[in-house]
Amino acid sequence: MKPTPTLPIIDPTPYLPTTTTPNTAHAGDRARTAKALHEACRDVGFFYLRVDNYLTKEELDEVLVLAREFFGRSKEEKEQIGLDETDRVRGYQRLHQNVTQGKADHHEGLDLYAPNPYPPREQPTTNGDGNEGRPLRPLEGPNLWPSKPEQFKPKMEQWIEKMKVLGMAVMRGMADGLGMSEVEGEGLRACVDESFWVMRVIGYPPLPQGADGISCGEHTDYGCLTLLHSDPTIPDSLQVLSTSGRWMTAFPVEGCIVVNIGSMWEYWTGGLYRATLHRVIHKSPKYRVSIPFFFEPNFDARVKLLDAARRKADEEGKGGEVKDLGEKVYGDYLLEKVGGNFKY
Repeated sequence: MKPTPTLPIIDPTPYLPTTTTPNTAHAGDRARTAKALHEACRDVGFFYLRVDNYLTKEELDEVLVLAREFFGRSKEEKEQIGLDETDRVRGYQRLHQNVTQGKADHHEGLDLYAPNPYPPREQPTTNGDGNEGRPLRPLEGPNLWPSKPEQFKPKMEQWIEKMKVLGMAVMRGMADGLGMSEVEGEGLRACVDESFWVMRVIGYPPLPQGADGISCGEHTDYGCLTLLHSDPTIPDSLQVLSTSGRWMTAFPVEGCIVVNIGSMWEYWTGGLYRATLHRVIHKSPKYRVSIPFFFEPNFDARVKLLDAARRKADEEGKGGEVKDLGEKVYGDYLLEKVGGNFKY
């Protein structure tokens, strides 16, 4: 018997574009999705998003297969695209190189980002190997792609484009859920229309018997939306901290991905929406793979309290819970965070 889903299941279809034209879904369908998104973000910070009307089973399966094939390559081959080969942020991380709250995580990964966000520099840059030019700044380098499996790059690039569309659809629904006017919604979308996205491809070996540690330490995400696709055959690795203070399992649900909000939504809503702590404890004997896609604000986006969030909180009797947390330029905030993610 399949376990009962522990998180709300939300259908984004009313906000997704059709094949050739914008979605003309009935207003009632959009209202139901928008209401569900608002309640999930306000009450949990996590939810399941139905994607089987948007992604085929083949698309869902093939990226996981390619991820597993990549992590099955030799250590020497994977380290040819290691962090030191570019800007020390993009690239492959060996087992235990990723750090959460100062403690090494029991996983390996490949990190990919949107293109270099900085204006061009006249002086050529290098990866710090002693050649002429300045060392690359964090996020300035190119993404490093494995040469094998051969389909890894094209299929993952297709996945990235799909996730960008999905992320924008969720943002539209969240804007409606907050009761934003069309002008206000356009302003919010202008903060993410050139999303400085991040994608991680992660491989989790089983935790050793008796190991004092976790596969990925408890944390909140620091961006906008995380769209997580993970191995459906391993049900009990991702754990979410409930409002009662207990860890609950967010197991895979067929035809769905898991979505959670990041810290930027706390700034946009003054704390009405809060990023939720989560962690991964992978004790299954199987090797687990997951692909989180982070749909983030634009690099230069200025994130601050939305008038609609204050209105919504007042309407729901939660006005006193909303606090102006100031303004964050997303790129500056991101750079503050990525510097401590790895152990070299």
